[in-house]
Amino acid sequence: MNNYHWNWAIFLTETSSGGSTYLGWMLDGLKITVALSLSAWLLALLVGFLMGVLRTVPNRWLSGIAAAYVEIFRNIPLLVQLFIWYFVLPELLPDALGHAYKMLNPTLQQFMAALLCLGLFTGARVCEQVRSGINALPRGQKSAGLAMGFTLPQTYRYVLLPMAIRIILPPLTSEFLNIFKNSAVASTIGLMELAAQSRQLSDYTAQTYESFIAITLLFIMINAVVLVLMHRLERYARIPGALGSER
Repeated sequence: MNNYHWNWAIFLTETSSGGSTYLGWMLDGLKITVALSLSAWLLALLVGFLMGVLRTVPNRWLSGIAAAYVEIFRNIPLLVQLFIWYFVLPELLPDALGHAYKMLNPTLQQFMAALLCLGLFTGARVCEQVRSGINALPRGQKSAGLAMGFTLPQTYRYVLLPMAIRIILPPLTSEFLNIFKNSAVASTIGLMELAAQSRQLSDYTAQTYESFIAITLLFIMINAVVLVLMHRLERYARIPGALGSER
């Protein structure tokens, strides 16, 4: 450490390939990380809310399908799932579809595999949050909705889900943060997101400490932005007079 030569100006240095600086590499990685994480989060919310509702419906077949989804995607390691989506799935598709997928731009292939992996993995966790939020509501709310003439889907839409969402916002914040951190696994299949760009900078310049300090600060910045936005959303969605509304 005493012999290490610190050089923070390395980020403003032109890359060996030319046309950009090493800071430009980091910012390109940041863009991919944010785009991947937000896209996967939208998929996770869509799938998670759908499966979370199905886990609480009286139909045993539908709740069983949702439970199987959760057990599969929550218990298989994330890295294994990523390799399955990227290496195995194209071989299982019909020949024409598999060939078309393999002819895509490599970066697009990597992005799509990482998107499906992160989205469905996080969706299983969101599903459990939604199920817990719905089950935490008084049982009389569902009965009251049905007694008012609502169908079961309408009861979920207008009575149960609006209240459940308010309950699960804090744990959803944690899942939102996790999806940004989990996006780093996409570097293992070659996607040049933030972690991959940081490692590449270290390999090209040998300025390892600067590289990984920079990526740490960028992830902290992302987390800070997410926390501020979600905190504001929690305050906006809070029901006056409800438990914790005064905070």
